[in-house]
Amino acid sequence: MSSSLQPISMGVLTSGGDAQGMNAAVRAVVRSALRQGAAVYAIYEGYQGMVDGGDRIRLLSWDDVGSILHRGGTVIGTARCPAFREREGRLRAARNLLQHGIDRLVVIGGDGSLTGANIFRQEWPELAAELVQRGEVDEATAQQHPALMIVGLVGSIDNDMVGTDMTIGANSALHRIIEAIDAITSTAASHQRAFVVEVMGRRCGYLALTSVIAGGADYVLIPENPPDEGWEDPMCALLRAGRAAGRRDSIVIVAEGAHDRAGHPISADYVRQVLEERLGEDTRVTILGHVQRGGAPSAYDRWMSTLVGHAAVEELLAATAESEPQLIGVRYNRVRRAPLMLCVEQTQAVAQTIAAQDYAQAMVLRGGSFTEMSRTFKALAEALPSVAPPARPRRIAVVHGGGLAPGMNTAARAAVRLGLDRGHTMLGIRGSFEGLINGRIEELTWGAVEGWTALGGAELGASRYIPAVEQLYTAARVLETHGIDGLIIIGGWTAYQAAYQFHAERERYPAFKIPMICLPASIDNNLPGSELSIGADTALNVIVEALDRIKQSAMAARRCFVVEVMGRHCGYLALMSGLAGGAERVYLPEEGIRLQDLQADVEHMIASFRAGRRLYLAIRNEYANSHYTTDFLCRLFEEEGDALFDVRQAVLGHIQQGGNPSPFDRILATRLAAHGIDFLTGELERGSATGAFIGLVEGKITTFPLKQLPDMIDPAHRRPLEQWWLELRSVFRALAPLDVEH
Repeated sequence: MSSSLQPISMGVLTSGGDAQGMNAAVRAVVRSALRQGAAVYAIYEGYQGMVDGGDRIRLLSWDDVGSILHRGGTVIGTARCPAFREREGRLRAARNLLQHGIDRLVVIGGDGSLTGANIFRQEWPELAAELVQRGEVDEATAQQHPALMIVGLVGSIDNDMVGTDMTIGANSALHRIIEAIDAITSTAASHQRAFVVEVMGRRCGYLALTSVIAGGADYVLIPENPPDEGWEDPMCALLRAGRAAGRRDSIVIVAEGAHDRAGHPISADYVRQVLEERLGEDTRVTILGHVQRGGAPSAYDRWMSTLVGHAAVEELLAATAESEPQLIGVRYNRVRRAPLMLCVEQTQAVAQTIAAQDYAQAMVLRGGSFTEMSRTFKALAEALPSVAPPARPRRIAVVHGGGLAPGMNTAARAAVRLGLDRGHTMLGIRGSFEGLINGRIEELTWGAVEGWTALGGAELGASRYIPAVEQLYTAARVLETHGIDGLIIIGGWTAYQAAYQFHAERERYPAFKIPMICLPASIDNNLPGSELSIGADTALNVIVEALDRIKQSAMAARRCFVVEVMGRHCGYLALMSGLAGGAERVYLPEEGIRLQDLQADVEHMIASFRAGRRLYLAIRNEYANSHYTTDFLCRLFEEEGDALFDVRQAVLGHIQQGGNPSPFDRILATRLAAHGIDFLTGELERGSATGAFIGLVEGKITTFPLKQLPDMIDPAHRRPLEQWWLELRSVFRALAPLDVEH
């Protein structure tokens, strides 16, 4: 604990609508504060609890926030509080905080909750003085706490706050929506029905826009970009063309705040009427409502909320009376700070811009990625088979390589449909590069990739096969025979190696002098030039779901679990699942395992079980150490535990490559495929033959020349030289300390 005479006390509250991931943020705040020697109080039921005081403001211990990562909603509650909007209510709140010595607050909520917190902060000196005058607080207490310092975390499923790429809960809400759309798609296709799905988003179309891309739906209506007058006709024409091309279902996504350009609301029921009257289709409406707020948080909402919760404590501990309140968010998967009220004002400006019907500016204020997604969906929606091909269409082939990654099908579908929209002939190479050598190439039509968006696996097949040197001649002849003008390669490490091999042999084999581009798809997330690979988010969610079940099974006994995850020589899945799953220990190949580490782990494990621990969770990357295997660790822990606790192992294996792709992986795959087709189209128009690989770097799709590949990799360990996520190890250690005093 701190050695100061007046230890720092801070409070944490959740306010406004609940959002999945709030519990992860609360847990991070509590444990980070305790780690730094500060006292931390939970303020139950939001501002109402602050006004009421009493047992609604409670001191928390380390164990009080155990086993809450996986829970939806907020365990400390939230409620509307009209009293806090009045000065008298804020006066009572100030008295209750001062009585507990609290002068620092972490507020988790939307723009209204954060605005209220800032007003409270500004009034604090006057409120404290009035409380002293009334005799409700003594002068010494008021002098010890002359200012209120606040930090804001944004809890909102709408993802509508400026200053952060993602708000707490938005990713999980998107998971709920996509689960519903996937289910609706199957029943709609069975009966050849149309469905209109209403999702949340009164002033922000993020959920509607991302769900229409990730769900493979046909049309979307969002507040920021209302349709032109007479929009009903083009919408119906689009759906009619899709049916003519072989679609058995039609799905329209409507944000709850959708309206036309004159500001008149567009309801889901009105869209239903239009489809029934103009298309004669049996049309149903599904309003998802509060199911979008429910359920367990996604892996992303767990680790992201953990990062911002940890950063909030660091910000508060460093704050002074003169410090400007900060909003803690994420930009490009890194924690970022921004002036709180500036972010609130800019957020409210977007709503004002929409109300003023300046929709072009509203799209600009939403940011570049929002505009890009809107443009990508428009291209996909209009990429119908009626496009007239040019006199000599270019022939672009799609091939997978490397291990299976969920989202490969999504990328292939987007590439095929966008390629057809550009007038190209799209080809599929079945069986990866071995299929190329064997000439297993076929034309892919618009309808051939129908339903691939949500489909796990790889319909074209995937393998880690790399053509041998003596097979390059055959591969070149096949490319010539089939008249292939460009290659879009979707895959992992071996896919990149095969592409580099083709590029390096261009002078010997002229058939390789065609533009080619690699899209990163690997659950290991071990590819250069991209911070995230297609499939990694899905694998992480699979791991976290498995950890939830493992932890439930272990709570009935005193048990240590050692869980082995994939990743080869890249520890991304191990570290991120450790953060998202609340593990006590992770073993990474980047750090290795040393004997002294294991000795310290055993000592800590024994001490913590003797102190009352019921579960100890360790996550080991499959290649963390070739000698200290998962089985060895289990035997070691069991022997040294001496019947104090049971030890079990779980090797998750190939389930990490299975399942339907997550919403994030579907969106990433679509974005990458769109850029890949743009790249190849540009190269073909210029008569160039550049080889490249692309990826997501600081939120933007970035292109790298293939010749640069060797300079960006550690070939011995098959991973990039730079791995951004390694910086997060310090956060993991702060939340899983090796002492047991807490």
